[in-house]
Amino acid sequence: MTMTNDVVLGSDNIFEDLGFEPEEAINLRIRADLMLDLKSHIQKQGWSHRETSQFLDVPQTTIDHLMQGEISQFTIDRLIQLLGKAGMTVEVNVVANVG
Repeated sequence: MTMTNDVVLGSDNIFEDLGFEPEEAINLRIRADLMLDLKSHIQKQGWSHRETSQFLDVPQTTIDHLMQGEISQFTIDRLIQLLGKAGMTVEVNVVANVG
C-alpha cells in the first residue's frame, strides 16, 4: 500500500486556513502576534509571572493567561496597553489588498 501526502499551501494567516471568517482571522492573528511579542519580551527580561504582574500592574492570572496563550482572554486594545507598560511601542502598517 502506497501512501501519499498532499501538500496544500496555506495563506499568511493560519486562522483563515483553519476556517475562521476573514475578519475574525485577522483579529486573531493580530492578537496572537501581539501576545507572542509580549511573551517574548517578558522571557528576555527573565521576569517571573509574579514580577511581571507587579511590573505591569495586573493580576497574576492575567500573566498566566498570556503565557499559556489563552487568546480569548485578551483584546487588541488590552495587549497594546500591556506592551506599552512593558516599554514597547506598537506600530501599525495597513496595506490595501490587490485585486
